[in-house]
Amino acid sequence: MLSERPGPGIRTRVLLLTSLVLIIAATTCSSLFIIRNRLQRRVREILATELENSVATFQDLESRRLATLERENTLLASLPTLKALMTTSDPRTIADDAIDFWKTSGNDLFALADNDGNILAAEAEGATGSLKLDLQRQIVDPAKHYLLSGGRMYEYSVRPLYFGSEKTGTLLGYVVSGYAVDRQFLVEIGRGAGAEAAFITGGQIAVATLPKEKQDALRQALPSFGQKNEVILRAGRERFLALSRDLTGAADFPLRLVILKSFDATDRAEREINRLVTLTSLLAMLGGSMLMLLLARMVTGPLEQLASSVQAFGEGNSRYTLPSGGTREVRYLSRIFSEMRDEIQKTNRALLESERLATIGRMASSVSHDLRHYLAAVLANAEFLASPSLPYTERAELFEEIRLAVNGTTDMLDTLLIFGRTGAGMQRVSMPLDSLLERAVTMLRQHPDAEAISLRFERGSGDFTASLDPKQIERALYNLLLNACQSTRRSPGSREVTAAIAADEASLSVTITDSGPGVAPGIRESLFDPFVSEGKQKGTGLGLTLASSVAREHGGDVKLVSSQPGKTVFRLTVLRQRTQGPTQTRSPLLTP
Repeated sequence: MLSERPGPGIRTRVLLLTSLVLIIAATTCSSLFIIRNRLQRRVREILATELENSVATFQDLESRRLATLERENTLLASLPTLKALMTTSDPRTIADDAIDFWKTSGNDLFALADNDGNILAAEAEGATGSLKLDLQRQIVDPAKHYLLSGGRMYEYSVRPLYFGSEKTGTLLGYVVSGYAVDRQFLVEIGRGAGAEAAFITGGQIAVATLPKEKQDALRQALPSFGQKNEVILRAGRERFLALSRDLTGAADFPLRLVILKSFDATDRAEREINRLVTLTSLLAMLGGSMLMLLLARMVTGPLEQLASSVQAFGEGNSRYTLPSGGTREVRYLSRIFSEMRDEIQKTNRALLESERLATIGRMASSVSHDLRHYLAAVLANAEFLASPSLPYTERAELFEEIRLAVNGTTDMLDTLLIFGRTGAGMQRVSMPLDSLLERAVTMLRQHPDAEAISLRFERGSGDFTASLDPKQIERALYNLLLNACQSTRRSPGSREVTAAIAADEASLSVTITDSGPGVAPGIRESLFDPFVSEGKQKGTGLGLTLASSVAREHGGDVKLVSSQPGKTVFRLTVLRQRTQGPTQTRSPLLTP
């Protein structure tokens, strides 16, 4: 039998649904993390490849521009008019006429130098007075082909100018022509990859395709380009992957090309993928939850019904319906439990029948012994009363003995009847417990076992009213007092029995103390079981059992508080108000 309901716990269907949601959530988060990392890594690889292609494009454009400049310089150097101009060796004349040649060439930069490399004329759009000096300083190194002057950068080519052939002729000077390195040139570099580009000189941006509001982020990232070629920088909410190439070897000043590709498109694609994965996961979670609820209903529903059947059987309801559906395992458990329940009921009926027969036997043995004792006394005294020669005083004594035997038989039968009716048909009324105790004490004073015993009743203060069955409570108190008197009669010293009543807000208690030798240790555990007694020559052994049953029916109990030679204390407790659903304590003789 189950003694109590199990504590609150999580239901199987809730556990399954929670597990499914957690698994899908964990899978979604893991997938998003893996996709994000792999996507970012792959995007960076793609962007780096595109930037490398842009660098290759720049190198190709640079080579083609230099080749074009070489061809143009070759054509200019072969012009007779230019050769004739250089033969004059007059700087002023050369400077004045160089303007026409500059306009004729259509280049952004044009310059003429003598055979010693001295710049005689230098023309460029928006040129400053430092153009000649800047070009003079750099032209001596043929490996250089980038010029920075007046805040503008040029890519140039130098061609010797000979009078006659290059092998046998006389060197007249040098012709220099170049293209401006401007935003249009950078657009050409990044057009194929959709990238931005910039030339950086001495920690400053010389020219760039980036909007001005984003150039500050590039300036802040400039120190990083000296440590690594690839840098991720952020301009506002936009991220860029920047690839740099050092071009200082082609110029007389620090020069670096930086090509940038925005992550903006890939970030949008990543966010779209995240939304799609999240939406798919939510749909999977919703569909999985509905499927799991359906499966849980099919699986856990019969399990819960089976658990309720077990709980109901433990509480005494053997007719609770067992599940007939569910999975194979649940149906198997249901069938096994049904067979087990039938077997337990069959065994319980057999045990109950054997216990009832054993109880009837014990009671018959006890009752027959006591009835023989009382009937023998009645028969013997009746025979003596039949003698006509007995005096009146002896007749009165014999009659008193017959009366006591009849009263003993009546008390024994009343005890059996009350014990058999305990738990059924109680007649409760509101009345004071102290008056019932006083009546029980008065009745006991007339009992032979109370002779020569000091029987005291101590009434405390307070209200002793409760909802009681007077007849049962009076008999219970009477049995406890009689048990105390019978125990006290075996005491070699003083013989005293005290009954004290006390009350609190919810319950009433009667404490009975006797000066007997105490309860034997061997029967203390079974003291309130039927037909248990020790050291008594008469009685059924139901007195304490009846008192305990009556007390439980009134929401209380009877306890052996303490027991030692000279002082044994029993306490009966009852509740003031009727409890809901009192415990049924029936005699095994009357249990169906």
